[in-house]
Amino acid sequence: MKILVINGPNLNFLGIREKKVYGTQDYEYLLGLIGKKAEETQNEILTFQSNHEGAIIDRLQEAYFDGTEGIVINPGAYTHYSYAIRDALASITVPKVEIHISDITQREEFRRVSVTAPVCDKQIYGQGLDGYLQAIDYIIGQENKG
Repeated sequence: MKILVINGPNLNFLGIREKKVYGTQDYEYLLGLIGKKAEETQNEILTFQSNHEGAIIDRLQEAYFDGTEGIVINPGAYTHYSYAIRDALASITVPKVEIHISDITQREEFRRVSVTAPVCDKQIYGQGLDGYLQAIDYIIGQENKG
């Protein structure tokens, strides 16, 4: 199975940015976790990170054509206002999971609203980096149901 993990703005600053919220592990550590999960599950798991909305949309559109069978996305701050990313996600019919490292329901008011969640199959938040692994497991489980 081919799974795409997309990380939005500032996720490349894990371990640097707001350590009390996002933890002390850096982005390379997250990539290592995902790589290990790919080996363990014998799935192809690709990662993509961008601080640019258009680049994220371009990668989502590319996923439509490249055989991607599931998407895990942490849109970062775009979660709360990017209707363009929402529309790109809505165009793709593979299983999609929105992930957030922190518990967005317990943070600032503006972070509690996700415009992208309604076009995803599941939302995972507040599980730290383990949320990515949970999202991958969910997508693999959807494949096994089909």
